[in-house]
Amino acid sequence: MKQPAGMNRRQFVQLAAATAAGAAVLPDRASAAETTAAHTLPALPYQFAALEPHIDARTMEIHHGKHHATYVAGLNGALEKVPDLAKHPLEHILAGLPAVADESVRTALRNHGGGHWNHTFFWEIMTPAASSGAPSEKLAAAITAAFGSMDDFKKTFNEAAAKRFGSGWAWLVLTDGKLKVTSTPNQDNPLMKGLVPDAELGTPLLGLDVWEHAYYLHYQNRRADYIGAWWNVVNWSAVSKRFAEAAA
Repeated sequence: MKQPAGMNRRQFVQLAAATAAGAAVLPDRASAAETTAAHTLPALPYQFAALEPHIDARTMEIHHGKHHATYVAGLNGALEKVPDLAKHPLEHILAGLPAVADESVRTALRNHGGGHWNHTFFWEIMTPAASSGAPSEKLAAAITAAFGSMDDFKKTFNEAAAKRFGSGWAWLVLTDGKLKVTSTPNQDNPLMKGLVPDAELGTPLLGLDVWEHAYYLHYQNRRADYIGAWWNVVNWSAVSKRFAEAAA
């Protein structure tokens, strides 16, 4: 630092010391001021157009960049009111929602936390049609044992998705060692103990979003067509891996 004109040596030394001290605390102040969001929007594991023609690029762009992003922001906002919960994995938070005393916070965590978890899961169990593959031998055997055949399983799953009134999800879950199909309203999922009494709880292996924003741009009111097309982009490798981990 150059000594300014008109400043004596003693004043200059005091100014330099104060400046150095200020610089020393600036990083700490910056760190204290910075707030790291507990959750962030995950990148898609493929391009927006990668699932075409079954799911169009514009739908994926809006679904991921707008709808999912809104759930992430809402979840982080809710967690600011219960900072101790922010330290836990989202699965833990969702499984323990009945213990959240504040009803408004519990509702926000249910809707936005569920939305974030469900969509992150959804992106991961889809893939371009060319790499969709088939269930592993163990998963295929479990599906046959539970439903009679792969075709019967798809029929049961499709019915759950088609009959979900309004917005929600259809799921394949593993519970007590058995595969079951279930559905949940809104952004609920099978992890939410004590909140979705009509649904089978368990480990989600496969899930289909049947909110209108997931398909309306391309399929309009033809939910059944969307459901049928979606099977072409199921990432059976990812689903089989989830099954192996859950069944271990």
